[in-house]
Amino acid sequence: MDPVQVIALTLLILIILMVVRGLRIVPQAEVVIIERLGKYHTTLTSGVNVIWPFIDKPRKIMWRYVKQDPGGQPYIVQLFVDRIDLRETVYDFPRQNVITQDNVQIEINALLYFQITDPTKAVYEISNLPDAIEKLTQTTLRNIIGELSLDQTLTSRDTINRKLRLLLDEATDKWGVKVNRVELQDIVPPPDVRIAMEKQMRAERDKRATILEAEGQKQSAILQAEGKRQSQISEAEGQKQAEILRAEGQANAIQRVADAEAEAIRAVAESLRAGKADPAQYLLAVKYIEAYKEMVQGSGNKVIYVPYEATGVLGALGGIRELLKDSGGATK
Repeated sequence: MDPVQVIALTLLILIILMVVRGLRIVPQAEVVIIERLGKYHTTLTSGVNVIWPFIDKPRKIMWRYVKQDPGGQPYIVQLFVDRIDLRETVYDFPRQNVITQDNVQIEINALLYFQITDPTKAVYEISNLPDAIEKLTQTTLRNIIGELSLDQTLTSRDTINRKLRLLLDEATDKWGVKVNRVELQDIVPPPDVRIAMEKQMRAERDKRATILEAEGQKQSAILQAEGKRQSQISEAEGQKQAEILRAEGQANAIQRVADAEAEAIRAVAESLRAGKADPAQYLLAVKYIEAYKEMVQGSGNKVIYVPYEATGVLGALGGIRELLKDSGGATK
């Protein structure tokens, strides 16, 4: 092979190497930071990109994570990558010990959702972005929990999440990172505190049960008294109506008897007047017979014999009364 062919073959190989190393295919939602001679040059977006080989090089980035094995022991994962993922990333922090305002040590497991919005800042403004976010989250969480008591910590998860997200989003803005959401997965108090909380919970449940039982008995007593009162009122109303109806019945009966007697007297008077007899003597005779019947009734009654001729004495008394009545009218 002559020198010309060797030179041509060498040039062809160099061209192929330059094309291969100069073409960069970047996947969707990823970018590559390119440095030219050690200085930032450009950012390659998704698709096919062309760079100068041996002059332009992708910037290597170190990502350091702390994870937990199935046994709960933390271990460190360290990676060197030349691509930055722009998708939202979920970072599960290991449990950490924090102290509340009332000096109770608890364990908290946080979950962070963040997204890189400016790849250049994420590479040049911070040396290890995941590790920096983790440490910042831990320190900020300690400050927030230190201002709350244990009861407030257990009942204010949404408040803690919202406050923690705002503080982290503000602090990581200079790193080109957007913190979208923060969640506290677990809040684990010490064993003795858990036992005390369980006792308190049982005491509260017993208290509520006692209160509910007392309220039930109270309502039952009130309903029974109300029912008894309504029953007595109804009974009194019934007796009242019965007495009223009984009185009205007796009044009607007396009125009817009186009306019947008056009608009978009028009929007798009319018949006696027609026969020229005295109605008063007739009525006295009727009353005498009725009184005599009452005297003879009963086993313990004493019967006094009055001869029939005594009616003559009654008639004489009636005549004297008429004479006195006539004489009084004459003197007038």
